[in-house]
Amino acid sequence: MADMTKRVPIAEQEPQVRAHNFDEVCLGYTEEEAVEEAKRCLNCKNPRCVGGCPVSIRIPEFIHAVTERDFKKAYEIISDSSSLPAVCGRVCPQETQCEGVCIRGIKGEAVAIGKLERFVADWARENGIHPEPPKEKNGHKVAVIGSGPSGLTCAGDLAKMGYDVTIFEALQKAGGVLVYGIPEFRLPKDKVVAAEVNNVKGLGVDIETDVVIGKSLTIDDLMEEFGFEAVYIGSGAGLPRFMGIPGETANGVFSANEVLTRSNLMKAYEDKDTPIIHGKKVVVVGGGNVAMDAARTALRLGAEVHIVYRRSEKELPARAEEVHHAKEEGIHFDLLQNPVEILADDKGWVKGIRVIKMQLGEPDASGRRRPVPIEGSEYEIDCDTVIMALGTSPNPLIASTTKGLDTNKKGCILAKEEDGETSKTAVYAGGDAVTGAATVILAMGAGKAAAKGIDAYFKNKK
Repeated sequence: MADMTKRVPIAEQEPQVRAHNFDEVCLGYTEEEAVEEAKRCLNCKNPRCVGGCPVSIRIPEFIHAVTERDFKKAYEIISDSSSLPAVCGRVCPQETQCEGVCIRGIKGEAVAIGKLERFVADWARENGIHPEPPKEKNGHKVAVIGSGPSGLTCAGDLAKMGYDVTIFEALQKAGGVLVYGIPEFRLPKDKVVAAEVNNVKGLGVDIETDVVIGKSLTIDDLMEEFGFEAVYIGSGAGLPRFMGIPGETANGVFSANEVLTRSNLMKAYEDKDTPIIHGKKVVVVGGGNVAMDAARTALRLGAEVHIVYRRSEKELPARAEEVHHAKEEGIHFDLLQNPVEILADDKGWVKGIRVIKMQLGEPDASGRRRPVPIEGSEYEIDCDTVIMALGTSPNPLIASTTKGLDTNKKGCILAKEEDGETSKTAVYAGGDAVTGAATVILAMGAGKAAAKGIDAYFKNKK
């Protein structure tokens, strides 16, 4: 009899092999493994996992369908709530959401909800199953700015309700952060992201790429000249942050955004015409998922990689799975250390980074213990490249070109959490443009809430 306290293990590429390629690390469940794992679900009467999911997927129902091998039904249940199941199954922090509150997890390992969602979505794609488009349109036009997880979710939900939706995307490819931010080895672009985007298009959503709202067109243009009756801003947070330390303008200092965009969107890792860093020794500053992505990308491009982070491992904001994978692949973690200066040679190129050792003091506003420098503990790390992965904030372009749209001091658009309503009539917003850099699933939750808010706006207007 199988041990029901433990989840069915999932196949992965061997660390020493995957450290040299950009193929997906996790290989996914087989049908047999998925059914076996699904049988661990207790089908709780009050499923806490559903409450833990930002888009409220009916988790026990879809898992029950998997136990019965009715994978099509499982996909239909998931698709009722989520426009991007193959993405979420791969990149959601399930361990702090649905799986974090799973009853199975009290006396053993939580059900592998994310891996089951991935299995179902992949099965549907491989078997040509797609979400059903709406039977009829309601005659209302809505514009969505940004084709990342938030915009795709809002557009997909509105299309299902019968709205005529157009997404405006600044880049040449739809997908937002899914395309430019998350590496191929975590989220395959052609196989997974493009297929999910096509599913949203299949609902009747039109996607216009290479349109920079705030430059090519303004929100007022969309509403006054093009007849859009409501607008959803899901433009993300693509403006990188830096530390402001001496030497930060040296050649060889990059934002994680730039490195990941070149690698992911422009396929620099295989296309010799797109320049990308090929450092011998790379220091990545930061401890979030983006830092892990940048570090693991640099490693695959041939570098020895060190992650410098000012707190201890317990406080690392990255997913445990990402940290585990990075360590397995041979990335060095220099913890409780903080850069104070970047050192350059006489030609202005990075030759090293000076760091100071830290110790943890009292908890700060985030609940994590505040790092405090240890006087006189500075030392130098030799390196030829520094990648700053310190978070991002929204591009000010949209807010600065839209009359009557209020933002906070960090440049984030002010919007109500429950429905995405902003200070400007018929304009809604959500995702990283409102919260600053966060997770894919939280951005999707905001897109979903705004779709309901926009629908309520039209119903109340009548």
